[in-house]
Amino acid sequence: MNRIICFHLFNDYSGSPKVLKMALEGLLKKGYQVDLISSKGGTLDELLHYKNLRKYSYSYRFSNNPVITILRYSTIQIYTFLLAFRWLFYKDVVFYINTLLPVGPALAGRIMGKHIVYHYHENAFVKGAFYKVLATAMQKLAHEIICVSEYQASFLQRKKDVTVVPNALPKNFENRLTPTPQAAFERKQILMLGSLKLYKSPLEFIELAQILPQFAFELVVNDTQENINCFMKEHKINICQNLTIYPRQNDVVPFYNHASLVLNLSDKKRFVETFGLTALEAMSAGLPVIVPTEGGIAEMVVDGENGYKIDVQELDKITNVIKNILSDKTLYTLLATNALKYSEKFNAGNMIGQITKVLATSSLKEKQRNRLGNTK
Repeated sequence: MNRIICFHLFNDYSGSPKVLKMALEGLLKKGYQVDLISSKGGTLDELLHYKNLRKYSYSYRFSNNPVITILRYSTIQIYTFLLAFRWLFYKDVVFYINTLLPVGPALAGRIMGKHIVYHYHENAFVKGAFYKVLATAMQKLAHEIICVSEYQASFLQRKKDVTVVPNALPKNFENRLTPTPQAAFERKQILMLGSLKLYKSPLEFIELAQILPQFAFELVVNDTQENINCFMKEHKINICQNLTIYPRQNDVVPFYNHASLVLNLSDKKRFVETFGLTALEAMSAGLPVIVPTEGGIAEMVVDGENGYKIDVQELDKITNVIKNILSDKTLYTLLATNALKYSEKFNAGNMIGQITKVLATSSLKEKQRNRLGNTK
């Protein structure tokens, strides 16, 4: 049986662990033995019922204090670096590194001569120096790199053994979405899913709710209620009557099924979306989207067809477009219908198949390398 050793830093309900869960589930169903090393809780723990999965867990969470965050991160890198040597004498294993962050086990894997596959979700080159260092390390350590969009791959200096595999949604997620353009238009409900990080523009979303009291706004934050309360207090925010803010959710399907329009307001000057999973989720629910003008997420939208591309700096323009979309039933129906059609291009089976192929090829290369080593 082939064995995949997978490392993922923070197991929550954000995009990268959701995609990883789909990939691992595909591998598990094909009979691979998967050893998963990640934090406690989150979507990856939904795989624990598989008999051919073994999980090694640790406690980890982010802090608002950057010094504390880097200390916790460094501690986990040392721990997973040392833990990786558990597989020193295992042959024909592949180290599957999800996101840039697990650099410790990637380094350990290289030292042991294991085959290293990175699943690269970020765009380090529009982030800070720390991520750029991690991206440089990835290009040195990885035998294979999986990117989520052509936009993301274009920033890599390395071009060899780089495969673009767009993200997709799990079938059990898609099957529970109920696209109803006529009813959605009548609801006049605007949804955004994101974090409290300022480059995700939660403050601008709150401002839109204040500007447009005739519409209902919902903000789903990938954080605890305690941190949301602290954020509100720090920024002296008074929540208006047409805005509801929710903490981290295990299941976001009900939010899409009750929305009319979905926004992604990531500030392209500080952060660029490499793919845009929430936009795909929205379009799969038959909902138009408004997204930034750059990044992998911008590749998913054609202005006036399935949504609009507008930067958060143009809040007045976003305001006017929202008014137009939610007041013109013909326009709304066109956008919603095209959004649903576009989402069908992103097939979960194809995504899992491509990722499995990369890992299987890596496993084969590892076997061949071991055979050559044994014949010398």
